[in-house]
Amino acid sequence: MWLCLFDGARERRLELDRGAFGQFSTTVQDAGPGTRYGFRADGPFDPERGHRFDPAKLLVDPYAVTLDQPFHYNARLAAPRADGTDTAALMPKAVVTALPDLAAAPPPLFRPGGFIYEVAVRPFTHLHPEVPEALRGTVAALGHPAILDHLVRLGVDAVELMPITAWIDERHLPPLGLTNGWGYNPVAFMALDPRICPGGIGELAATVAALRSVGIGTILDVVFNHTGESDRFGPTLSLRGLDNATYFRHLTDGTLVNDAGTGNTLACEHPVTRRLILDTLRHFVGRAGVDGFRFDLAPILGRDAGGFSRDADLFRDIAGDPLLADRVMIAEPWDIGPGGYQLGQFPDGWLEWNDRYRDRVRRFWRGDRHMLGEMATALAGSSDVFSPPATRSVNFIAAHDGFSLGDLVAYAGKHNEANGEENRDGHGENFSWNHGHEGPTDDAGIVAARRHDVMALLATLFASRGTIMLTAGDEFGRSQNGNNNAYAQDNALTWLDWDGRDRELEAFTAELAATRRACPQIAGPELLSGEPGTDGLADALWLTPTGTPMTAPDWEAAEAGALAMVLSRDGRRVAVLLNRTADEVSFHLPGREAHTWELEADGCIRVNPRAIAIVTEGVP
Repeated sequence: MWLCLFDGARERRLELDRGAFGQFSTTVQDAGPGTRYGFRADGPFDPERGHRFDPAKLLVDPYAVTLDQPFHYNARLAAPRADGTDTAALMPKAVVTALPDLAAAPPPLFRPGGFIYEVAVRPFTHLHPEVPEALRGTVAALGHPAILDHLVRLGVDAVELMPITAWIDERHLPPLGLTNGWGYNPVAFMALDPRICPGGIGELAATVAALRSVGIGTILDVVFNHTGESDRFGPTLSLRGLDNATYFRHLTDGTLVNDAGTGNTLACEHPVTRRLILDTLRHFVGRAGVDGFRFDLAPILGRDAGGFSRDADLFRDIAGDPLLADRVMIAEPWDIGPGGYQLGQFPDGWLEWNDRYRDRVRRFWRGDRHMLGEMATALAGSSDVFSPPATRSVNFIAAHDGFSLGDLVAYAGKHNEANGEENRDGHGENFSWNHGHEGPTDDAGIVAARRHDVMALLATLFASRGTIMLTAGDEFGRSQNGNNNAYAQDNALTWLDWDGRDRELEAFTAELAATRRACPQIAGPELLSGEPGTDGLADALWLTPTGTPMTAPDWEAAEAGALAMVLSRDGRRVAVLLNRTADEVSFHLPGREAHTWELEADGCIRVNPRAIAIVTEGVP
């Protein structure tokens, strides 16, 4: 192994000494902050045994915290060893960086039951007119007063930043003239991508502090399931060239396991990989103060040759780490590997993205039959998935992956033609609808109906128990023209249109967030029992519009679309009234002496067609 120091294009190689346990080291007296470096490694090229050493390939330090430039895909990075193609001129160099000591971060601001706002950093501010042009599309832009004002006005509890560490384009994108704009193809886990965080860990820490100053936490979306080195035809950039057999999972014939669907899968069960992951998490908590992490394709974190386990070593390591134990941990609980769907199976305390909630809400408002009971279960925290005492559900209706909220009601099918894959990519079943016209239209009636449906979907989200998540721009009607896999569209298709946003819809969303925050009966993560509490009131009542308790025939009616959920906490009640029907519905709610329901007139509360109302009971 060699340490390679760079002065401009000039490379100086220092051979490392091999010590005990296969560790290589050397001491360099003049490699202070600002020194640019990489590694080279030689050894057998024996894919059947998992070895892919190639000394012609310059390798990025897995512990690099700063890179001098972004990664750019070039076919020469994947040249066979026999070609002898040297890649130093193509590769980013790690930069020696002086770092503050790790320190315990303040307690997380975010708590289960709060409101997460999912942000793709570059498209979020790329077109924002109030953000200085030099800041647009960066992590630092999130700390700009105009952005902070928007987040506060919207009632956000935490921003969840889609991947911000250094990534590389998939090899099929450059010939199509496309680039990966989402970052889910990482190379260096600690190094922040220079395109969106040029100020490195200091920029991230300053932004986290700015958000915290207005009461908003920061969650990082992290990818520890694969690297951008892809399959056997992929580039050699870092872990593959250093120790492919250790860092990646293989079958007995040396074939790379592909549980992530990207060509390779990190061996998270190996102590060396686990340590790299833990050190990365500790770095972002102890030096930037982040509140927590969302883990992409998280079953891979808990899988070994025997399958997935909620008691996996990595989960225990996180729970026992003094810097990480109190952080927010969120799992995307599925991948494409064996036993890959693990919704509800992650360790206690972990929150989980809930696609079952997503699909139930979409199907209910689309008009699917026999959905009233499933909709009620979703609203109440998905007790069929999560065990008492509390739901761990992260409820969402739309996310970065899939249709935007606005496109969900405007397109019956995906339109990913711009991705260059003849519309074969992306989810085929989206449970979406279009009111009889696919895509944009000038028909005022259709436009109004779609907007009305978006409002109903938003109201449903904010009326749901558990944590909720909204993707940036969905509060004001963003569209991707029906593209439900826009990861490679780093252009106007995904850049948020701040000038053209629907400000009335945005204000409606902010009002919903304020209502939710004022109603702990809704936001609380505790699962409902239907039993009386200390106030003598049942924590939940399920009623027909006439005010009678729901019975089996009511739940099982194929076309049933109206329901009242009455929640109680500390002697205060709130009602969530659903009306999916095409007619106005009058709801009669149970009264109490000296109490009146908001909006009640003539003994009932009228809810418009295809709408949801949240009403509170007045306190004498």
